[in-house]
Amino acid sequence: MKLKALSAIALTSVMALSGAAAWADDKIKIGVSYPTPTHAWAAGMNWHAEQAEKRLEAQYPDVDLILINSPDPSAQASALEDLVSVHKIDALVVLPFESEPLTDPVLNVKKSGALITVVDRGLSQPGIEDIYVAGNNPELGRVSAVYMKGRLKDGDNIVVLRGIPTLIDNERFDAFMAEIEGSGINVLDHKHANWNRDDGFEVMQDFLSRFPDIDAVWAQDDDIAIGVVAALKQAGRDGDGMFVVGGAGMKETIKGIMDGNELVPVDVLYPPSMIATAMDVTVASFKSNGPVAGRYILGATLITQENAASFYFPDSPF
Repeated sequence: MKLKALSAIALTSVMALSGAAAWADDKIKIGVSYPTPTHAWAAGMNWHAEQAEKRLEAQYPDVDLILINSPDPSAQASALEDLVSVHKIDALVVLPFESEPLTDPVLNVKKSGALITVVDRGLSQPGIEDIYVAGNNPELGRVSAVYMKGRLKDGDNIVVLRGIPTLIDNERFDAFMAEIEGSGINVLDHKHANWNRDDGFEVMQDFLSRFPDIDAVWAQDDDIAIGVVAALKQAGRDGDGMFVVGGAGMKETIKGIMDGNELVPVDVLYPPSMIATAMDVTVASFKSNGPVAGRYILGATLITQENAASFYFPDSPF
């Protein structure tokens, strides 16, 4: 009797384990791959990805989101291989470390039958992704210029601190310059500051040494803007009516806007939460009864004191 009881318990356990394995196999597995955070915007992206993972898995118990960040393109390519061979994913959300070296690895994931969502940085071969989610780089430049046109008058002077020499930077800068053209506002100079605080500080120091009359600064990015503000304060030129326009939506910047910071009165959104949007849309491709494939270009909202609270995430590292 005792042996029979033990056998029954063992059989029940095996059945339970088999059922659990079958249930696990029935899960919708979605890999989420992105670069290891090395700067503030990427840290914010990582935080939003983790928040979306918790929220979506709580909402959909049959969804398994597998988050992996990688320190370089080759590590990310290896991570994609593991997501297919080990985790057997049904879909991939990927923000490529770099476009060219990740194109073939993502294409291989596509060949496995997985749905592909690409975030922010497009691949070098068109048509691989089913879904594309990104910020609106030309609009970020245009919205920044529109604000400056509303604040400045004919004959006023501005300087521009650009990002890293990339397509993204070109799109922002070209749209800004196209919008400012014909306004009578003088662009005294523009230099790359590489979306970096220290570079922003050094470039702004150079501008301040060469131009005694600057009415506004387009810093394009919140990290650059922090360096610009530090240079202005060191030179004692932070109280002469000049203002700085950055971009992205850093929480410190937004908090300052909420509190009425006159030196950095506005910001233009380039949301680090876009990866969460991509995760939402990817899950919806399995859960919605409507089509979701396509391109999702997120708005470059002008963040002002009136709407800043809607974009403030105090627990985020960015």
